[in-house]
Amino acid sequence: MRHGGSGGRAQPAPLLEVHGVTLRFGGVVALDDVSFDVAQGQICGLIGPNGAGKTSLFNCLSRLYACDAGEIRFAGQSMTRVARHRMAAVGIGRTFQNLALFRSLSVRSNVLVGTHSRRRTGFLAHALRLPAVGREEAAQARRADELIELLALTDVAHVPVAELPFGTQKRVELARALAASPRLLLLDEPACGLNHQEVDQLASLIRDLRRRFELTVLLVEHHMGLVMALADNIVALNFGRKIAEGAPADVRRDPELVKAYLGAPA
Repeated sequence: MRHGGSGGRAQPAPLLEVHGVTLRFGGVVALDDVSFDVAQGQICGLIGPNGAGKTSLFNCLSRLYACDAGEIRFAGQSMTRVARHRMAAVGIGRTFQNLALFRSLSVRSNVLVGTHSRRRTGFLAHALRLPAVGREEAAQARRADELIELLALTDVAHVPVAELPFGTQKRVELARALAASPRLLLLDEPACGLNHQEVDQLASLIRDLRRRFELTVLLVEHHMGLVMALADNIVALNFGRKIAEGAPADVRRDPELVKAYLGAPA
């Protein structure tokens, strides 16, 4: 559903390129030759029924899984051989559907963990406590405190995350992902477990974060109202295969997507 032509407006260069990605678990094909681009500054929604392959694709993007075929490029660089612990430093941040926080640590400590991937001083500098280490730690602390304030977490900054409501923990995980200053933010079911008011607040927050930090966002979400309101472009999967791609108004009417969700032709 892409449109081009010499008379059209130039499209932004893709920040993320997914080309022919295939992933198998034994005889099960989790992803089947999936291809799409996400342009710089875009919010892209990734949708599909349960088992469609959305989380498997996220795990390939963050190098938790190695795809069996195809290529993933970020900012023009192949991610094939990038170690998973280097993904945050490359510029890709991620949240998880089921949260991946250090539950016994405070909110502030969890957010500070996110700054470590941007550390420039090495082991020797830390062992000797060189002045550069102190300056870097001070900058990381400022970054964490700014994000805690931005995400309305100041009142609970020193509370262990295990004691917080689920919706608040989701904001902590988002703050930690942002602490690494990502260019691409992967959001896995950010509206899961939120009430209607919290979902509306989340939509406003994601828009604000994109503008404030010049982010590109890839969003996996079952809440169709949120996706349709937020996304510039949508990619739909079913049984690991891409079945639709385009603007929200076009994708929501796609016969294959309607059939995938409802089990009957549109």
